[in-house]
Formats: sequence, C-alpha cells, structure tokens
Amino acid sequence: MTTLLADPVPPVPMLSSTACVLHTRVITETGGGPDKTILNSPRFLVGTGYDAHCAYLHPPRDPGFDAIRRRAAAADAPLHGIPDRGAWDVSVAWKLLALCRRLHVRIWHGHDYKTNFLGLWLRRFHRMHLVTTIHGWNLTDRKSQLYYWIDRRCLPHYDRVICVSEDLQQRALACGVLADRCVLIENAIDTAAFRRTLTPQQARQALGLPVDRPLIGAVGRLSYEKGFDLLIDAVGRLHRDGHEVHLAIAGDGDTRDALATQIAAQPHPERFHLLGFVPDPKTLFQAMDVYALSSRSEALPNVLLEAMSLETPVVAAAIAGIPRLVADGTNGLLVPPEDVAALHQALTTVLTQPDFRRQLAAEGRQTIVTRYDFAVRMAKVRAVYDSLC
Repeated sequence: MTTLLADPVPPVPMLSSTACVLHTRVITETGGGPDKTILNSPRFLVGTGYDAHCAYLHPPRDPGFDAIRRRAAAADAPLHGIPDRGAWDVSVAWKLLALCRRLHVRIWHGHDYKTNFLGLWLRRFHRMHLVTTIHGWNLTDRKSQLYYWIDRRCLPHYDRVICVSEDLQQRALACGVLADRCVLIENAIDTAAFRRTLTPQQARQALGLPVDRPLIGAVGRLSYEKGFDLLIDAVGRLHRDGHEVHLAIAGDGDTRDALATQIAAQPHPERFHLLGFVPDPKTLFQAMDVYALSSRSEALPNVLLEAMSLETPVVAAAIAGIPRLVADGTNGLLVPPEDVAALHQALTTVLTQPDFRRQLAAEGRQTIVTRYDFAVRMAKVRAVYDSLC
C-alpha cells in the first residue's frame, strides 16, 4: 500500500481561471463541528478564483443527511451526496472519480481518514493537489485506532495539512508531515451571524424553558469523549448546594440512554433537559447564563466560538487548543479535564457573580471578533490554495 500511495504525481495542469476545490467528508446522522466549517467555506471563496463544492459520503437512507442538505442550502454550499455502504463499497471511489472529472477538480480537500485515503488513490486517475484539514482524532476503541493508523500513513503524502490546534499540528509532524506542508489555521465563525439579539429570559421563553431559573447549557454529539456525564454530576452538586439551576444539552448520540439514566438518578431530574438535535442553536446559546464544555477530548470546538461570540460566558476543560482561546479569568474560566469538583466550583463562581459574568461575556465576544472571524480564516485557507495553484 505504501508504494501505491507514494507514487509520484505529475503537476496539475491549469484548466481554467477558476480552480475547483472539492471538500470531502464521511458523515453519519446530522454531522458535527467540522460541517460548520466545510459548509460555510464555499460562499467565502466566491470571487476569489476558487469554486468550492462539498461531497459527503453518507449511509444510504440516513434521515440525518436531510439536515445536512438543509444546512448546505442555507449556506449556498453546492452539495453532492454519495451513498456509502461501508469499507467495501468500491462504487464510492468511482462516483468520486466521476465527480472530480465532471467538476475539473484541481484541489481535493479531505476532512477525515477515509477521504484522505480516497484522495491519494484517486489522484492516480485524476491529477489534483491534495489538502486536508485535521479536525481531531478520538482514539476510544480499536476501530478508531485503525482509522488513525491509516491516516498517519496518508498524511505525509498530502501537499498541505491544515491543523485546527497546536497539539494536532504537533501530532501531524510526528506522523511524518513535513514542517513546510503543515499549517496551523484555527477554527473560526461568521461573527456577524453569531451576534446576540435576545436576552437570556427572551430566549428561554422562546424555547419553552423556565424563564425565572438560571440555565447552564451545552451542545454536542452525545458520546463518551464529550463528557456530558461529568457535567451532569457537576450540576447535581449545584442542586445539592441549593441552586435551582437547569441544564439543557442539545445533541444526539450513542450515550443518550446512559445520560437519561444518570439524570433519572439525580435529586432533581426535572431540571435536566435532553433536547435532541437542534438545527440552529443560536437561540439556545442566548438562553444560557453559562456555557459548559466538559469534554475529555477536543481540538478547538466551534461551539465555544459560537457561545463566546453570542456573549455567553464559558467554562471549559483546559485541553488541546482551548487554552489558546480561553484566557482563564479574563474571557472565560478553565478547569482541569475530568475534574467534576473544579467544574462545579467554576460554575458556582459564574452563576453567583453577575458582574464577573458580564465581564466574561463582553471579553469573550471581543476575542472572537478580533481573532476568530471566519473571513480571516478563509483568507489563510486561500493562501494555502494559492501556494499550490
């Protein structure tokens, strides 16, 4: 396999004045944080010499993919859905090859291990530059460890590797990616779209949540690495302290039943709300008195950027790229990962000090506007493309 992937590839010829970029990703259900970046990218490339499309590999008849279609339409992102029946579905590769030829793709932009592998293989049949973004690796079981093993062997053969956090950049370099091909470009959001328009009380009323009780919130896939079990324990401690706070968690995933069981055992289960998938969580962010990120594993999560942009104070685990974003005590609070006692204390501090809460909210918004605006990020991505075309 190594010989196959390492075969030399001739230069990509100039086909037109506009270069087609094909973002590729494997997805199940309603997706996650990377899709916010992928689906927003095409409209920020209009008029820059690049024409971007998005190709998504998804399980056949997956109802969650309808949500991706709606999000793509709302973002004006050209979307190509390709049914994928699993590892042995060779038709996926041929459909992608046909798409590359039809669109005259000059830059393949992968976003996960499978599309990274497919890009290397397809380049033997369609000449194009290879770019990938590393959004993070979750090595929680043997399957994910196998995927990581495959990715490690693909990455050194890519023309450019974009990493969304410094720790991922160091891991990419350890995989053998050359330093001059490895670029740090952190996640970002459209700050104009994520601007507060509601008070917390107005937002809670719109969502049918208690208006007169403080609200802690979180958004993400319901999976082990997101650490929602830790957050539930911390909020349970707040209840035992006498705080009548509610917790709302938006998202779906394979730990939902376990979380529901954990909530049922709490002294006040009626104060917990598992909302399921929320297509547009802006109102939910604005309903929160504090956003809590209790993940065991992350890179640089978009949800933190969104919460801070909407002037919602944040408490977050100090992992991966998060300490570069959150300055402890200035624009948010940091806690050690998997430390329920520290999380409980930080939440108590934010909930009981309204002036401090307002300071965190204002500083958080300022941080995102000045350092994490999506237009600035896309200028850096265009510079990567320019270096190849």
